[in-house]
Order: sequence, then C-alpha cells, then structure tokens
Amino acid sequence: MCQVDEDYREELESAHVPSVSKKCVKCKEATAAVVIRVGDTYCRGCFKEYFIHKFRAMLGKNRIIFPGEKVLLAVSGGPSSCSMLSQVQEGLSQNAHKKLRFLPGIVYIDEGSAVGQSVEERRKTADELQAVFKATGFPFHIVPLEQVLDLPSSVVVMAPSPAERPASAYKAAVDHFIQRDSSNCLTQREVEETSLLDVQESHTQSLQQLIGSAKTLTAREDLLNTLRQHLLVHTARSEGYSKVMLGDNCTRLAVKLLSSISLGRGAQLAQDTGFSDSRYGDIILVRPMRDYSAKEIAYYNHMFNVPSVFIPSLETKTTDKASIQRLTESFVTKLQADFPSTVSTIYRTSEKLQTACKSSSTAGHCGRCLLCMCTLDTAAEDASAFKATLISEQLSQTKSPQATSTEILRQNPAPVEPEPTAGQCCSSGGGEDCGRAASGGGCCSSAKVPETTHLKSLLCYSCQLTIKDMSSVERLPLYILSEAQRRQRRSQMREEISEFLLDGGDEGV
Repeated sequence: MCQVDEDYREELESAHVPSVSKKCVKCKEATAAVVIRVGDTYCRGCFKEYFIHKFRAMLGKNRIIFPGEKVLLAVSGGPSSCSMLSQVQEGLSQNAHKKLRFLPGIVYIDEGSAVGQSVEERRKTADELQAVFKATGFPFHIVPLEQVLDLPSSVVVMAPSPAERPASAYKAAVDHFIQRDSSNCLTQREVEETSLLDVQESHTQSLQQLIGSAKTLTAREDLLNTLRQHLLVHTARSEGYSKVMLGDNCTRLAVKLLSSISLGRGAQLAQDTGFSDSRYGDIILVRPMRDYSAKEIAYYNHMFNVPSVFIPSLETKTTDKASIQRLTESFVTKLQADFPSTVSTIYRTSEKLQTACKSSSTAGHCGRCLLCMCTLDTAAEDASAFKATLISEQLSQTKSPQATSTEILRQNPAPVEPEPTAGQCCSSGGGEDCGRAASGGGCCSSAKVPETTHLKSLLCYSCQLTIKDMSSVERLPLYILSEAQRRQRRSQMREEISEFLLDGGDEGV
C-alpha cells in the first residue's frame, strides 16, 4: 500500500542487458554477424551452413521423400516459402555436399481475386514471381484461385494411399538412384511457362461472392485456406506429383496451433501442424520449414539475397481483433518479444500431438469432413461438451408455441418458393420445362443444394462453425455440393438396407 511519507526520488535502475559475444560460437574465430538467440551468435559462413544443415536434417530424419520422386513446392511469394525454394535449389546444385534426390516443381496459387486485386495488379505479381521461378530452372505452374470452382468431386474424396515401404526400401532407393545417371534426371527439365490464364469475369465474381458470403474475417480466412488446399491437391494429382511441400515455419505453426484450438480444431492439430499430413491418401503434405523461426528466415533471406514478393492477404492492414487468427498472431508475436522461448515452447508441444481419431487408412470416406478431409470429431458421447453445445443450440432455436405468425416471419425472412406448376420447371424463371418432369423423373429441383442442417452432419466441428458464419451454402463450389448429395444418398441407402447388412458390411455399400 502506498504511504504518504514514501520517497520516490531515487533513480530507477536500468534493466540488465546480457552481453553478447562478438565471436562466432561455432568456429570461434570469425566475427559474429547474426544473433539467433541469446548466446547463439554466428558468423556469415557458419550461419549459412547451420541453416542448410537444418533443412537437410529435417528431410533426412523423416525419410518420407524417396529418391526420384516428384515433389511440388507450394510457393506463395512470402519469405518462408521463397526460402524453402532457395534451399531446394541449393540442395540440387552440383557442388552440394549432400544432394537432394527428388524432382521438384513449383506451384503458385493466385489469390488476387479473393482480396480484391485488379487484373493489372495480379499480372504484375505473376510476372515478378515468374522471373523468380525461371531463375531456378524448375517447372512451374501459376494457377488462379478461380479454378477451384471447376474442380472434380474427387478432390474431397480420399484416394487410396500407396503401400507403405519398409525402412530398408529407402536405402535401396538411394543406391538405385546413385547407380543410374542422376545428373541428367536433375538438370534436363523443361521449364513450363504458365502465365495468368484468361479468367472469366463470371468466375471471379462467383469466387468473390463465395468469400464475401462469410460474415466474419475468421470464417473467410478458414474458407480461403480450405479452397487453396483443395486446389494444391488437385494440381499435384493432375501433374503427377506425390508430395507437396508447404512453407509453414515454426512461428506460423505456433500461431496456427493456438488459433486452431480456438476454432475447435483440437482433434486435427496433429495433421494441421505436423511434419507430414496424409489426410488425402495419395498426396502427402510436407512441412520442411517447421524448425525455422520467422526471425531466422528473415536474417537468411536478407544476408544471402533470397528474393520474395509481397502479396496482400485478407489480414493485410487489419486490426489485431479483426479475426481469431489475427488476434492469436498478435498475441504470440508480442509475447515472443518479451519471452524469446514462447514460440519454441508452443512448437515443441505440437510435436508431441497425435491423432486420437481413426487413422487415415481405417477411416472411410463418409467418416471424413467434407471440407478439411480430416476424420470427423462429432461422434462424441452424450455427456460430452459437444453434445451439450448442440442441445443448447437446439433449445435456443426452438420457437415458443405462443409465437405469432408475424414473429415467425420476422425470424425467418426468407421468402417461400412457390410450387412449380405442371409443365414448368421450378428452377427456370419462365415457363420453360427442364424435360425431366414430363419423363417422370421429377423436376430438376430435386437436385437442389442441401440445406445447412444436412450439410453440417458431414462436417467436423470447426468446419461447422465456418459454414454457420456463411449467409448461404448455395455459393459453395459445385464439387463440394455434389459430394454432399452423394454422401447423403449413400447414408440413406445404408439406413434402408441396414437390416440386411452384417457387422462391418456397410463399408462396401
């Protein structure tokens, strides 16, 4: 408690600043050029060797990418993904100590339409990245996000994964790769120039309406991340790649872990933040930059002139409280400034996480989320918090029996569509007939998109929150809606013939 006679005229003591050695901690001779952590000072040469070794060690320790395998590098233009591209280019050079033995390709997803960029701005960004990609000599693909509207339904269906190879198969693959002329495999590549395609204006407007249908920035970012991942997987499958490298660094994964918990994705953390993600079966997502902090990447790019291109996102020039992802990022970065071990502590926690649900090989297609393709986490017990949330939501939406018709209309302002008359299609504005009613097949309205309540049963808890924030599910891409209808029909058929099925026989339906 403050006292009246207390003396506050004493001088404040200055904070103790730890001394930093001016010599490199590794070679003990050269002058330090960068300070990664307190006590970890490196000269220019040792820092480069340390940075390169960490990338090679991450790939060599996991042994997921086999020699001669085609790997697609997802480059967004940011510092982390461009640094990943530089490491791959360094590992494939002729003077590399331990060469990388896979065949890389580059893909860039142009999201300019989602953030409101003009065509000129998108072309300028694509030209800058195209110059960077051409310098590597790798085949590259520049894909506009509008192509996500024309994807097939197979994107949200788990493809059969290849048989797991034993540990001895990796060494045998290395020996076989070295015996043949590997230099030709790594140098003779045709650079595929893919300029910004002529995107239809209608597709751009449809995509903008889809992103704009999400009411909150949190839902928009989550939806955009899902669409981007679908397009990456489709590009990898169509071009013959079996692995996709992502540029998520340690700082980004720490933010993603906390924000995913806030968004209800606790059951999917092991797949969202782990080194490898096999939720799609035949395509495995790999994160080789997950051991690097954003600080290390920024130092390396600056010291060794790694080019990167600034591309605005949905979070650009937004406040800290604009979305859950933005608030979590601000919290982690500010805490990291005062407590340097914050990011590493969160990251090390994510390394210990494992998926508690069914494995990717045992979970069926219908047991996976329609959007994120993770195992559904909604099959909880009656006494769980999830069931309590559902009951509370149902009770809050229950209408009072004394409610008047005016109150009901006020709660449900959507107009009721009139029943189609004979010979008239309900989906057409005029008196044209779709041709199915006369043939006895029913009107084309039977193929309408499913309601939100039906769609929620096919989604995990986190994706349910995203759909809940959307004004209408009708703006979702056709491949998602058609797969939802297929799953609902299979579920209805399974219920109809459930009495005739043996135990476990529903997997073959």
